[in-house]
Amino acid sequence: MPNARRPANPLAAKKRFGQNFLVDRNVLERIVAAAQLTPGDRVIEIGPGRGALTRELLAAGSEVWAVEIDRDLQRFLENEFSGEHNFHLVPRDILQTSLSNLLDPPFKVVGNLPYNISTAILERLAAERSLFTDAVLMFQREVAMRLLAGPDDPDRGYLSIIAQASFEIEKCFDIGPGAFRPSPKVWSTVLRFIPRPDNVFDRAEARSLVSKGFSQRRKMLRNTLKGVAGAEDVLDLSRRAESLTLEEWEMLAKSLV
Repeated sequence: MPNARRPANPLAAKKRFGQNFLVDRNVLERIVAAAQLTPGDRVIEIGPGRGALTRELLAAGSEVWAVEIDRDLQRFLENEFSGEHNFHLVPRDILQTSLSNLLDPPFKVVGNLPYNISTAILERLAAERSLFTDAVLMFQREVAMRLLAGPDDPDRGYLSIIAQASFEIEKCFDIGPGAFRPSPKVWSTVLRFIPRPDNVFDRAEARSLVSKGFSQRRKMLRNTLKGVAGAEDVLDLSRRAESLTLEEWEMLAKSLV
């Protein structure tokens, strides 16, 4: 008689959701510390997974709205925290969810973001940044370096400008692969985001201008912004896009869009 196939573990990490579960207690505590929580804070947690970080957030006295897309983990979380009156499961896709529909501001955001959709999540958070006081989020280290990159840094690009226009970004710490199960092949970085006021980069035309500027990284702005009327009157177009400060990009955008 052939051996019966063992049923798949419903709590196993699923590649389609980009899941790597954080299991290192020390790292979990450091994330909570970075969030600067006080008892009674309301927190939207993105991607709670098996609830390791959720437990630490609740232990810190927070009320947690946990947004989870995985149906297997939704059932697990409901059972795991059934006795916690400060736990609220939000069984949704964060990319299809408006934070304003979850709770009234202000609140905090915390999350170990799936690598494959981390920048898409950040873009949605930027659009709703007036709703929350700060966000502590984990990214693949290479993405974090792009988010933090300053002028003349080879990692500086479109994402750097748009993120820095929306937030003050602070690096908290790096995390090695061994803190996760399964272990990823890359390092991770925790960043803290403090929302900035509305600005010109909230306009699609300004974001398009930045994207155009970085469209050919080795080219000077006179080539990448060719056809953009008036650009030469604002900046020296013999420079490359990564050399411009955020303030220079803002000046250029305000004059042209």
